[in-house]
Amino acid sequence: MKKILILFLMLLTLQAATPAKTTNLTFLYINGSNNNDKKMKDWYINGVKKLHPVMKRKFEKNSQIKKWSKDNNLVIDETPQIFFWGYDSKTDLDFVKDRLNLSKAYSSSLAYEVRSLLTQFMHDAIWVQKTHNMLPILDELNDRIKEQADNGQNVILFGYSAGTFVTYQYLLYKLPYINFESLVTTLNAPPEVIKFVKENPKKDTCLSAISYDKGNLGVIANTGHFVLNQNATTLKANYLKMDEMTDKYCAPKGRVKGVVNFASPIPLFYSDMADKNYEFNYYNRYLIKYVFENGIYFLTVNFREDPLGFPSSRNLTIPQLEERLNEQIINPKGVIYDNSSVWSKRPALFAHTSYWSARGTFAKAVVKSFVNGTKFQYDKKYQQKVLKHKSKKSEVLR
Repeated sequence: MKKILILFLMLLTLQAATPAKTTNLTFLYINGSNNNDKKMKDWYINGVKKLHPVMKRKFEKNSQIKKWSKDNNLVIDETPQIFFWGYDSKTDLDFVKDRLNLSKAYSSSLAYEVRSLLTQFMHDAIWVQKTHNMLPILDELNDRIKEQADNGQNVILFGYSAGTFVTYQYLLYKLPYINFESLVTTLNAPPEVIKFVKENPKKDTCLSAISYDKGNLGVIANTGHFVLNQNATTLKANYLKMDEMTDKYCAPKGRVKGVVNFASPIPLFYSDMADKNYEFNYYNRYLIKYVFENGIYFLTVNFREDPLGFPSSRNLTIPQLEERLNEQIINPKGVIYDNSSVWSKRPALFAHTSYWSARGTFAKAVVKSFVNGTKFQYDKKYQQKVLKHKSKKSEVLR
């Protein structure tokens, strides 16, 4: 009996000495439009609280994600993090509502109701898309992600509705995918500037760190064109401080593991991505290359009944992307994948706000997108099967 008690005490001691597995992966949820009062903020937060445990469970049960988590030493935090920007647009929205109320006196009831609906659903999406409103939000979000990184946390960003604009712009402005030497060469900078940059190499940086209000190496024009600081002396002096600006204003390298955009109207608001003359597409090209080479997952998941859920892109193989980008993707590990054909079994009128109520369906679709997106890029047999199916489908539609 004494031996059994001693053995029992030893087991308890060993159990107490074994540390619990530390969580180091945060799911950070970003709100959409029409979330700028307490009622709608509470609706969003309650939705996230119901969704997160289901999402976490689906992630942890899938064998492929288990392997990915193990390979990257990732354990999902039980508590969801929420980044809320809704209140920022309230002053502007109140102004629009005031003008809306003025129109009630002379408008027909139908015209007023249509205006009211447009105000309710579209104002915040239009507001946050504007660069001068977006940039402070990106800085605040980056501060949150850096705080998480300082605590040993990695993040997956979940962008809902207009929150997808925030995730997309965050990647565009904050990921360190810009090689400044390549940039000044492309921009045909003066030879003395190019020579100075080559003689003083710096680490890759992000758009935020080199922009006028931070690193002051140049300014982004309305055309999306980056215009270098024309004062060569100032440009050189600021360039020498670029690593410091990169550390301060860019995303912490390797900490953003993925993005899940859902209920996404990105193509509706960023259709200029299709314009070959829009200079921002230069940066999109290197952003895509960075996503693939750094093992980031960029997933779009929409309910097919959602009238505002637009496919973000066609699913392209890496060779197809290389051809379109005119860039070689080296040692790819990441995934860009769109799944906008998920049945929510909800009426179209309610589908856009049903990702919380249909959380089981949605979480399952996110996991499926992770798995199928990986297989589409890296499993040649599965890839050929999908491409063959698409080819047959296009022949029928032709």
